[in-house]
Amino acid sequence: MTLLSRDQLIDRLKQLPPLPPVVTELIATFGDDDVDVAYISRQISLDQGLTARVLRVANSPFYGLQKKVGTINDALVVLGFRAVRSMVLTLGVNGAFHVDQCPGFDTQAYLRHGIGAALAARSLAPLAKSNADLAFTAALLHDIGQLVLASNFSEHYSLVLEYRTKHDCTLVVAERDILGLDHAEVGGLLAETWRFPESLRQAIAMHHAPAGELAESLANIVHIADIFSHALGLSGASDEMLMAIDRTAWERLGLDGKKCACVLAEVEADFEESWQIFRG
Repeated sequence: MTLLSRDQLIDRLKQLPPLPPVVTELIATFGDDDVDVAYISRQISLDQGLTARVLRVANSPFYGLQKKVGTINDALVVLGFRAVRSMVLTLGVNGAFHVDQCPGFDTQAYLRHGIGAALAARSLAPLAKSNADLAFTAALLHDIGQLVLASNFSEHYSLVLEYRTKHDCTLVVAERDILGLDHAEVGGLLAETWRFPESLRQAIAMHHAPAGELAESLANIVHIADIFSHALGLSGASDEMLMAIDRTAWERLGLDGKKCACVLAEVEADFEESWQIFRG
């Protein structure tokens, strides 16, 4: 007997606070070639929490700047619009959840894996002629369902994590056995609740099963990127487990050994810098 019903989950999702307005606006900028960066800068500046985090990153020793960055405009110059956008989206979405009450959930491993997947997705996107920025963001948020479960159903999810360890199985198997659903489905429901673009919602919901006829290229990209990040062991978790690659997704991207090697090399080369940015 499973512990969590779909109706329970949907009811809890309806109770979540809305995303900060600037996060919603940033999501809408994907595919817009005429983004008003000055306007976005002003909107970010209205959120003091996000502003403080962005400025802390821009002023971190990692960048070694001679002059302190004091405004969002300055941060956009230092980090670039794409980096700031991804950072604000991640902070805004992840900041809606508090997982400290879920024993066994490793927040750092979650973020490190997401960054690795995002870098892989950005490198894979040209193979599918997809928007690299959207692919990066979709992969960065692909496991958001884990945060929903760990923060809103912490007792249930701690049982999932115990089950995974005890049975030496993948997290998805443990979730389905204990909860009756998995984090991909949960993430898709969250994306629907928060009105993410359909391609982004689908990539989150289908990243473990991207081969259906309705799956767009973004879902295939995120699926492969997820596996590449696990293969590189970027989360740092001792129990990291590699899932099987969906052959249809592999073929749709036209992957081969040489292309894989190039993507993996790019991810490894860019990971530490990206980790410094997103960890703040």
